[in-house]
Order: sequence, then structure tokens, then C-alpha cells
Amino acid sequence: MGPVSGIVLFAVVWSMVFFIVLPLRNKTQGDAGEIVPGTPASAPVNPDLKHKAKITTYWALPIWAVLAFIILSGAVTVRDLDWFDRMSTPEVSRD
Repeated sequence: MGPVSGIVLFAVVWSMVFFIVLPLRNKTQGDAGEIVPGTPASAPVNPDLKHKAKITTYWALPIWAVLAFIILSGAVTVRDLDWFDRMSTPEVSRD
């Protein structure tokens, strides 16, 4: 895995964790009783995105590290995920 692949893997992990963290501890305008005209009652009062981004980063780093270790160690390869035997076995040249 090269540096660009590592960055892309981290971006994917970070965004997946962010979508999990986003709805946590949300207080809606309907819960607060102060609905701003033109917005739905389910809109958050204070989304606190900076705090949620920090939490996301703290969780995404160890998840990314585990995935990067698995990929770099070769414990799981692409051939392990070939359940339908569509990839041919690599031929070893005997020079």
C-alpha cells in the first residue's frame, strides 16, 4: 500500500465513522421548542461539528491502523476474497 492508498483508506474510514457519529447526542429544534421559520422541526439546534470531527478522528485513526496493518502484513490478500475462483493462480517463473 502506497502513501496515496493509505490516505484514501483513511478518508474512507473517516467518512464512514463520521456518518456514525453525526446523529449522536443530537438535540432537535422540536425538542428545544424553538423552531426557526423555514426549517423542519427535526433540524439540529447545535450540530457541534468541530467536536464530532475530533471524535471521528480519534476513532478513525485506530481503525485505519488496524486495516493498514492487515493490508501491509498480507494476512488478507485480494486472492483470499476471490470466492468465485475468477483469478488464476500466479505462475512462478523457474529461470
